[in-house]
Amino acid sequence: MSFRSIVRDVRDGFGSLSRRSFEVRLTGHNRGKSQSAVHEVHDQPVVIQHSRWASLPPELLRDVIKRLEESESTWPSRKYVVACSAVCRSWREMCKEIVQSPEFCGKLTFPVSLKQPGPRDGTIQCFIKRDKSNLTYHLCLSLSPGLLVENGKFLLSAKRNRRTTCTEYVISMHADNISRSSSTYIGKLRSNFLGTKFIIYDTQPPYSGAMVSQPGKTSRRFYSKKVSPKVPTGSYNIAQVTYELNVLGTRGPRRMHCTMYSIPASSLDPGGSVPGQPELLPRSLGDSFRSISFSKAIDQSGEFSSARFSDIVGPHDDEGEGKDRPLVLRNKAPRWHEQLQCWCLNFRGRVTVASVKNFQLIAATQPPAGAPTPSQPAPPEHDKVILQFGKVGKDMFTMDYRYPLSAFQAFAICLSSFDTKLACE
Repeated sequence: MSFRSIVRDVRDGFGSLSRRSFEVRLTGHNRGKSQSAVHEVHDQPVVIQHSRWASLPPELLRDVIKRLEESESTWPSRKYVVACSAVCRSWREMCKEIVQSPEFCGKLTFPVSLKQPGPRDGTIQCFIKRDKSNLTYHLCLSLSPGLLVENGKFLLSAKRNRRTTCTEYVISMHADNISRSSSTYIGKLRSNFLGTKFIIYDTQPPYSGAMVSQPGKTSRRFYSKKVSPKVPTGSYNIAQVTYELNVLGTRGPRRMHCTMYSIPASSLDPGGSVPGQPELLPRSLGDSFRSISFSKAIDQSGEFSSARFSDIVGPHDDEGEGKDRPLVLRNKAPRWHEQLQCWCLNFRGRVTVASVKNFQLIAATQPPAGAPTPSQPAPPEHDKVILQFGKVGKDMFTMDYRYPLSAFQAFAICLSSFDTKLACE
């Protein structure tokens, strides 16, 4: 049997399994009892596990997954890699072993990749489409080098909610169902009254020791379809974006600082890394494999814990001198162009329209408290542009990010630039 025929048979088998699971969910829905549907869905992997594809020799299975991983490197053909991971348990474990995270392969494959750091040796190019009528924003993965291409792989969506004292952006993995009560809700961005400070909240803890705030009188709780018993539900403060006041407009363009509480400053040092989520990551990865949709959304049945909404203190590490300081990003200062009479930044062709929203973020060098300021220049890793965002057309913006930011973090930072800032212009 040739390699192409194997992939074709697996794809056809996955389609029949998907239809079978869909019929199971419909049957449970008609009964009106969620428990019966849950039991039948849990019984379904047993049938899949004893299929003919589950008994493939590990050496042959490894070769099939490796060849498919190397050949299908871009979307939409990369959906076949996701399909293979959903065949059965043994295929799933093999895919988890072979398919690397975006940090090392530079590819977004599974939904969990949206919360993993980007590549170290390059950038992941995306674009954001804004819908002013619905106050929604859609993040898509660029599938071609063109700047104004409408087609792309949908990644995340956000909806702007205006309140009396703040503005809130709800971030979801569903293209249309953007709600805090949805199972696809993964975080939010909240601003203060002036629009000068934004806090990024994640429904998942950034590391195993993260603490969630105690419920208050005004806090509310929304439950998703399933909640992991190992991880408490809650809003985790993972970052803060601050814009400097510029009421009179005499200080030039916007100045912004991003304090990434979930990313240590040492992550940019040689051998540094971003701490993961050891208690949550295996579950998230497994749930991402459970039911994958290839239409507009990456995963319309991804299971993320909903959040309790209350302002909490970020995970500051004040105890002990050995604790890592959080990574601080600042916007790269533009230069004044005498001929054009405007402030300019080199976006390397990725931004074509001048806008106050355009920015580039680099690491802000911060020596430890009490240490002398070094006279030598900053390391090359600190001079690289980690995130750049800019306008290319009406309601079209490009977003390019790299390590150590994830797609979710980069998208939330870019959403802060859309908000009105009367005291910062």
